[in-house]
Order: sequence, then C-alpha cells, then structure tokens
Amino acid sequence: MIKAQRGTKDVFGEAALAFSKIESVSRKVFECANFEEIRTPIFETTELFARGVGNSTDIVNKEMYSFKIGDGDSLTLRPENTAGVVRAYIEHNLSRQSPPQKFWYFGPMFRYERPQAGRQRQFHQIGAEIFGSSSAAADAETILIASEILNKLGLSDLVVEINSIGCPDCRDNYKTSIKKAVEPHSASLCTDCQVRCQKNPLRMFDCKNEVCQKIFARSEIQSVILKDFICEDCSAHFEELKKLLDELSIKYVINKLLVRGLDYYNRTVFEIKSSKLGSQNAVCGGGRYDGLVELLGGEPAPAVGWAMGVERLVSLIEPPQAEKLDYYIVSKFTTQALKLTKELRQKGLKVDYDMQNRKFNKQLEKASKIAQKAIILGEDEIAQGFLTVKDLESGEQISTQVQTLLQA
Repeated sequence: MIKAQRGTKDVFGEAALAFSKIESVSRKVFECANFEEIRTPIFETTELFARGVGNSTDIVNKEMYSFKIGDGDSLTLRPENTAGVVRAYIEHNLSRQSPPQKFWYFGPMFRYERPQAGRQRQFHQIGAEIFGSSSAAADAETILIASEILNKLGLSDLVVEINSIGCPDCRDNYKTSIKKAVEPHSASLCTDCQVRCQKNPLRMFDCKNEVCQKIFARSEIQSVILKDFICEDCSAHFEELKKLLDELSIKYVINKLLVRGLDYYNRTVFEIKSSKLGSQNAVCGGGRYDGLVELLGGEPAPAVGWAMGVERLVSLIEPPQAEKLDYYIVSKFTTQALKLTKELRQKGLKVDYDMQNRKFNKQLEKASKIAQKAIILGEDEIAQGFLTVKDLESGEQISTQVQTLLQA
C-alpha cells in the first residue's frame, strides 16, 4: 500500500470542514479591514529564502525542500510566505500604489522537520502583510486583525506576547552584550545555540532545549536580557504600540525573551499563544521587517506582518458540523431524479439523490442522516406531475407540483 509521506496528512471530514471555516472567517475579517488577497507560487528560487529568511536560521540551514532544475538553478518549496509576498511586491511595482498596501494569503508551506502535534512537513498558514507604514498603528492593526480572527473562531485562553528587538543600529551592542554574557557557558549549550551565539545571539532565545533555557535563566544573563538596550526612536515606537493596544483593549504581556525565529525582524515582534498546546504553543507570530524589501532588491519600504498555523487552529476550534442538504431525492427512476436534482441545484439549493438505485427504505434512511427534507419521486408522482416532500425532523408530508417547488 502506498501511504502519504511522513509529515503530511490527508484533510477530509471534520478537518476539511475546520479548514474551510478558518479560511472563511479569516477572509471575512480581512475583507472588512480592506486587505487584498495574494496568491504566490509554491516554489521560488532558493536565493529568495536564503537572503530573505536568513542564513543563520534553522529553516535555511536544515529545513528547506530544495532541488535543482535542468539549467542548474536551485528552487525551493516555500517554507514561509513573507519572502514570496515581498518578491511579488517588488516585481509588480506595488509600491507605486498609495500606501499602505495590505495583503493576506492562505496556503501550504513546507519544512523538513520532525513531525509532531500541530507541526507537519507540509503545513498551512494564514498570513497578513502591511507595506508602506512605519507607524506603530500598522503594528497594532496586524495584532488587532489576528485577535479578531481568533476571537471569531471562538478561541479563548490566548495570550498576546510582545517585545521590541530594536533596529539594527541599537541591536548590535545588545548582541555583543548577550554574546559576552553567554560565552562562559557556551560548552554546555546545544550545538545549534553554539552556532547562534557566534552568528546571531538573539536567535538563542528561540531555543526549546531545557539545558539552554536554564542557562539563559541565570541571573547574570537575565540582567543583560532585561536591560533596556533599544534606542530612543525604537523605545518611542514600542511605547506607542503599547498605548494603542491599551486603547483597543487588547491584553498583552511583555516578553523580553521573545525574538522570533527569522532574521528579518526589527523593532516589534509578537506571538499569540494558547495554554492548550503544550510547549509548541504559538498559534500566531509576526513582527516588523522594515529592511526586507530593500534587502530583496526593492526600494526601502517599512513593513509588518504575521502568520498563523492552520493545523494548530484546527486542533483548538470546535469541530464544525456539516450542514444538511436541503433535499435528498428518494426515487427508483434515476433519469428523472437526476434531472430534478439539476433543476433544484440551479436554484441554489443543496440537493443529492441515490445513483445506485437502492431499495426505498435504504434511500430514506440515508436521507434522514444528511438532509432536512426528502423528495419522494415514485411512479405515481411522475405520472401525475407532483412530488411528495417529507420533513425528516417532524415527519410531516405534503404533496406539491414540481413547478411550485422550483419557484419557491
């Protein structure tokens, strides 16, 4: 038997209904907030992610699905979509439109990592990106939109965590201080954190290794971590964000260890976490990436955005119930049943019929499980031009003309 690849899943039944619900709720929230949908290719040139996501990240170093094509170029299945959206923003000169430009997306991503609950090698994300505004209001709006989606999905027990990692100028000194504080313990760090300590010390705080976490919790390291290192402009931006979130009644906590796992972030970073997911508890994460458009070859443009893991949302929301059909046609006359099915569907009704020509009782039994009403189309009904409609909840039956039903 050929089975689905490790780290991939077939989505059907309740899970498919949950996917549809999440996309539908998200689409409505985005439309109300004037976000435009964007759909980028599933694969891009490998260079896009190496430059955009960052060579010091686990994604680029370990997790990308990359392959060579005939002319020797390297392509990669997208491990995230911000870099692809930025590439599209540059390629199609979208910066010429009146700012800000606001986009959203929904689709599959790919990372070669150990499959676990809520984390697969093929997974799906909903994302939002805002280009052209350096205002803290754009940061607040992205957090607001994410919160609205999660609220409308009926999720509770969520915590918004925020931090400012500053701009490149004020962050360099901070990185040096962190590196100096951690280096005496470097031999005890995991292999990844030993590399991160040299390349990008802030990335160490994203490590889930318990030994590393205990080292970072040491008082002499915490004193460096908790130090207010960001410059005056970055501090003012962060204070404005907190003020706006307070005005929006969005509760948040400040987490100085929050850095996010991608190199392109600056200033605001945030995560929305659930208490129901264990250690991998983030359902949404994002932040500001003001230098990424220029890094990928465009004119400088401030930007902020986030992504949500759909599989994690599916595990949290109440499984939606499939809506029942309006009618199920019970008949031994397949041609007439199919014709009536077509006519009712053209009226926008949800209708099905039995194409296996089973016994009357079997058909009615199925109708009672999946439809609100059954249309009985027997020999007498066909000969005399009427239908018997049975309400499958109350058991009430009425007779009606075909045209009367079609005109209702």
